[in-house]
This record gives sequence, C-alpha cells and structure tokens, in this order.
Amino acid sequence: MDRRERRGDAVEALRVAIEGSLAETWTSVVGIVQSFDASKQTCTVQPAIRSRVQAADGSYSWAALPLLLDCPVHFPKGGGVSLTFPVSKGDECLVVLADRCIDAWWQSGGIQNQADIRMHDLSDGFAFVGFSSVPSVIAGISASGAELRNDAGTTKVAVNKNGTVNVLAAGNITLTSGAATFQLTPAGGINMVAPGGFFINGQAYINHTHNGVQPGGGNSGGVNT
Repeated sequence: MDRRERRGDAVEALRVAIEGSLAETWTSVVGIVQSFDASKQTCTVQPAIRSRVQAADGSYSWAALPLLLDCPVHFPKGGGVSLTFPVSKGDECLVVLADRCIDAWWQSGGIQNQADIRMHDLSDGFAFVGFSSVPSVIAGISASGAELRNDAGTTKVAVNKNGTVNVLAAGNITLTSGAATFQLTPAGGINMVAPGGFFINGQAYINHTHNGVQPGGGNSGGVNT
C-alpha cells in the first residue's frame, strides 16, 4: 500500500488512485524483435524496459516484462503498392498498444466485435520497426535526399532534392522486365562507362560488326571506329 493512502487528505488519495490507474495503462513501449513470422507479418517482441515490482515486504526489484506475441509489423502500403523490408532478431522497434482488443480484426479483417473487453493491454501491440538507440544508429544519413539503402551504405538508391537519382551497388545490378520492351527515354544522351565491357545477349557490343555490307564483301568497322 502507498503510505500516502493512509493520510486523511482526499486530494492526495485521489492523486494516488490516478497514479495507480495510469501505471496499469499502456500506450507504447520500446522493444527488441525476438522473431519474425513472414507468413503472418507479425513479430514477437521483448520490451526493452523493465518494470519496478514491489514485494510483500515493501522492497522493490526490477523484472522483465513478458514477451509481446503476434505483433502486426507495419509496412508502408496503400493503393495496391507497398514497401517491405526484412525484419530480423535484434531489430529495435516501438510497439504501439491499441486502445481496445484487436484479436477479431487481426484474424478476420473488416469491422468486428471486440473478442475481449480489455483496454490499453500489452496483448494488442503493433510493431513499428526502425527506431534506433544510440549504439545502433545508422551512419552516414544523407542530408540531400531520400535513400533506400543497406545499413552499411554500400548499396543504395538515392532520390535527391536537386532532381538527380543515384544508384550505388556493392554487387550486381539486375533489371528484369516482364514486358516485351525495355525502354530508356533520356532527354539528353546516354553516357556509359564499362571498363569490363558491354554485352548484349552475351555478345561484346564494343567489338560488334556487320557482315554482308555492300559494296564489297567485308565486314563493317566496329562501333568504336
């Protein structure tokens, strides 16, 4: 019992009651991903703060909060398009707790009756992955544009405020089109620097020649001549 409850001050007693109610009301909590289920797009999260617990003898200790199970992971999407990214054990996140039970909605979608009359409960969390503590901040954040990148910064697509787009890759870049035509329409020219050679259908384009050239029976010169 809080010693303030023993006083005859009604205002103080009310303040204690309000504090006790707020202590049991959850709105959001930082956490660390323990596992990710790609098929359900949910994760299990360990809250990254401990709870202060009072024993029967009045002493206090710190205890870990329970695992938060089946937290739907937020992936930005809308209008039939989405942005996805891998979620791994150890990723930091913010779990936002819904005001009411989300079980029926999560299982069936649409508008549902509440499966349980609970409020601000740790069972009703949504995981927003991407927040960082100081030791895990992303190095080299761009000040000139938006980037889709790996944490190391060795591979990225940058859309800059000045209207340019830059692509950097530590490995191969593969473009695959399901259409019959792959089209580039630059307002200016195309400048390609390929020290390792430029190939079309496996054939070196820089040494490409045409046979059957008329007049004469020889081949044409290469495109670099």
